[in-house]
Amino acid sequence: MFMNSYVLGFQDTDKTKLAIVGGKGANLGELSKIKGIQVPEGFCVTTEAYQEMIGNNEEFHSLLDQLSLLKSDNREGIGKISAKIRTVIEGITIPKDINHEITRHLEQLGENNAYAVRSSATAEDLPTASFAGQQDTYLNIIGKEAILGTSASAGHRCLPTVP
Repeated sequence: MFMNSYVLGFQDTDKTKLAIVGGKGANLGELSKIKGIQVPEGFCVTTEAYQEMIGNNEEFHSLLDQLSLLKSDNREGIGKISAKIRTVIEGITIPKDINHEITRHLEQLGENNAYAVRSSATAEDLPTASFAGQQDTYLNIIGKEAILGTSASAGHRCLPTVP
């Protein structure tokens, strides 16, 4: 499997990479190393890739600043700003270098295979914390376009729920 800072194969991940691939990714990496347990081949898009995509987005950061000013009981305001944040992130074009790395992994594993596209947070699946049901999951996603192609693709829909 290829190894770079944007995409890591399951064999290249483990619990020491929790901050890079999130809880699901780290656990899949650990499971893939246990003899006798069959984990389908796959890969994780890293938090570095996520930061590369959103790092300089002024609208995103402005909305985060607005969100941080709201009180926790202002559910309507939180909901409205959160929806705007999701829309901004879903509208971001995946940079060519990140898209290329994801595509390389898909080609190696088989572009016509069915994939689970899941978001993963760096603070989930911890011994003292659980965020069950707060991340997006799309199953049986087939083909590069369905994974990366448009803002309606599974990959774009998972981005807003990543770290």
